[in-house]
Amino acid sequence: MEQTISPTADRRPTWQIWLLVVGGAVAWLIAYNLIQPLANWLTFRVIGLQEGSHLGEAVAFFLYDVPKILLLLSGMIFLISTIRSFFSPERTRELLGGKREGVGNILAAGLGVLTPFCSCSAVPLFIGFVEAGIPLGVTFSFLIAAPMVNEVALVMLFGLFGWQVALLYLVAGMSIAILAGIVIGRLHLERYVEDFVWNIKGGNGTVALTTPTWPERFAMAWENTREIVGKVWLFVVLGIAVGAGIHGYVPEDALAGILGREAWWSVPMGVLLGVPLYSNAAGVIPVVQALMAKGAALGTVLAFMMAVVALSLPEMIILRRVLKLPLIATFVGVVASGIILVGYLFNLLM
Repeated sequence: MEQTISPTADRRPTWQIWLLVVGGAVAWLIAYNLIQPLANWLTFRVIGLQEGSHLGEAVAFFLYDVPKILLLLSGMIFLISTIRSFFSPERTRELLGGKREGVGNILAAGLGVLTPFCSCSAVPLFIGFVEAGIPLGVTFSFLIAAPMVNEVALVMLFGLFGWQVALLYLVAGMSIAILAGIVIGRLHLERYVEDFVWNIKGGNGTVALTTPTWPERFAMAWENTREIVGKVWLFVVLGIAVGAGIHGYVPEDALAGILGREAWWSVPMGVLLGVPLYSNAAGVIPVVQALMAKGAALGTVLAFMMAVVALSLPEMIILRRVLKLPLIATFVGVVASGIILVGYLFNLLM
């Protein structure tokens, strides 16, 4: 994957670029802390809705969450894109090459968290990993962790629910990725990889990469932030609208009865509801927030969220180009089972 550097990235002195970045961070913090009072002022003073009413609570939730989520999304994508400029698929494959089972799965899951590749990258990454001689189970640990432990969702969970929930999400996602990769590796399912993948011959594996300067890294991060936010903002708004409706109108008792810890079938139901849905992490977080506010159990909600981001139908369709149906079915079954177990465990512990 070749990194594109903006032609204007190095026109200003480095100190000016750093000054702009630091100033932008300060402005971001100020704006983030003003969202709550501004949303309440607009809802209950300007619009004139009654506090405590269904409509008032839904509108306040919407006006609060839209700027909050978009600010979190923009800030975190910029930060993560800057970090991501230190990684590439070639370097990732180089780090994973030659690692034995266990160590390779742990390292692959960790790199999956640090190197955020979207589902559209699944096929070229899979081919590249196989071409580099990385074991199938290690490859799947990476492919599972990359979407499941989404770094944007991780930071947004930290901002919305605190470090405990974010840490649970991180540990659960990585555990599923590591264990599922080990299970798939030990099943020896290489015969269910499409034949053309094994026949692809790579080069010598050396890639000439220039090290970007800090202004170039920031320029790439800014362009990446603009591109991603431009593509997902509508999903974010739609997700928040759904969350606002749940927050304002869905009775707490009814939702807790469906997705609460008392119902033994709530966790598999959450996974079943999540698998056919398609949303990015930013779009599903507002729904998660509303569900938890209405009394849904933490384990059930996390299981729902992980099923949405890790077992999405588009990714399965994309992976079908390189995997045969038995391997895709095994992948879905192993990951779904891991998510269900984690959901039950969190419901028991929390």
